[in-house]
Amino acid sequence: MSIIDVVSSAFLLIGAGFALLAGIGLQRFDDVFSRMHAATKAVTFGIGFVCIGAILQMDGGPDITKLVLVIVFQFATAPVAAHMVSRAVQRAGTEMADSTIVDELAQARRPAAEQAADPRPNQTR
Repeated sequence: MSIIDVVSSAFLLIGAGFALLAGIGLQRFDDVFSRMHAATKAVTFGIGFVCIGAILQMDGGPDITKLVLVIVFQFATAPVAAHMVSRAVQRAGTEMADSTIVDELAQARRPAAEQAADPRPNQTR
């Protein structure tokens, strides 16, 4: 077993760990916003680490190019998609968990007169 095999295995295990954390986050978090954060961030890193581990095992050529493109597209599209879904969910009026203190998007969407009268900017309570 070479050093490349050990490093590759470490990357694969770290990636699997991030995927596991995403699954746990989906079960444990309170609201859709927190769950979306767990799903996109942890899975994005998990896929990145798994692809890097697979790249280390490749001999070269088009397979490495495809895996690099998977990493690039995952890091480019997952955060944007999560952002757009969260804005749609927020506009639909989905309530946040009771433990949420700051809602910057709701603050930005309130009328200017209402914002000026609020002594605690960026807080919904």
